[in-house]
Amino acid sequence: MASSSVTPLLLLVSILIRSIVATSAGNFYQNFDITWGDGRAKILNNGDLLTLSLDKTSGSGFQSKDQYLFGKIDMQLKLVPGNSAGTVTAYYLSSQGPTHDEIDFEFLGNLSGDPYILHTNVFSQGKGNREQQFYLWFDPTADFHTYSILWNPQRIIFSVDGTPIRQFKNSESIGVPYPKNQPMRIYSSLWNADDWATRGGLVKTDWTKAPFTASYRNFNANTCVISSSGASSCTSSSSNGNSNAWMEEQLDSTSQERMKWVQKNYMIYNYCSDPKRFPQGLPPECASS
Repeated sequence: MASSSVTPLLLLVSILIRSIVATSAGNFYQNFDITWGDGRAKILNNGDLLTLSLDKTSGSGFQSKDQYLFGKIDMQLKLVPGNSAGTVTAYYLSSQGPTHDEIDFEFLGNLSGDPYILHTNVFSQGKGNREQQFYLWFDPTADFHTYSILWNPQRIIFSVDGTPIRQFKNSESIGVPYPKNQPMRIYSSLWNADDWATRGGLVKTDWTKAPFTASYRNFNANTCVISSSGASSCTSSSSNGNSNAWMEEQLDSTSQERMKWVQKNYMIYNYCSDPKRFPQGLPPECASS
């Protein structure tokens, strides 16, 4: 009798816990601060939706309340529709200081009907120059799509709607610095970059189309949160069960094939394939990627 009555109760409790976690995970009031834009950034729908806007006077931006040292982070974005040339929507992790670490998604706007460019980069100890750029296989302005960063001690994986598009492995063994010591916050901004963003700056922002708006929802993060004292919410204890499985996550053979498919069909720039840019030789991590 006891077991048959307890089982439904446990099931109900687990469902309630999951619903509470999902709600807190996606609430922009709880997880983020609007940092600039003088009212151009808005949190709506009881914290379920965040919008950034850009006009000729200013763009806007937000950042996470917490800082992280490793994590698996998802955010759904719907990008500026129509003629978005000259605009950049940036969504990235970054630490502070001259030797900062950074993991970048940047969405470079374009003329109506021309594809967005998804620009990715990884900085470690202040050094970047690791750009890879992609077209997307869908219209990122028509609906929300999920853009994810997996960052663990072994690798950084960029994914779009669950499909990996890029992997940056820890190559410290061959002298390449890897982001692993500096806590990072999530940042996002919508801003005017018509001096470089679209066709190298040839296409300028059409301010008659302003305000430009990008939308965010369904933030979800499994992370090691770093407190103000420097303590991590993650421990080596096994009491967490599989909750930190992402700390060991890697691409299986299916995911590797999907990434190869994206890179073959949609990658439009890869720093590792640009020897003219590196006359002293390609960066050492290119040999293993």
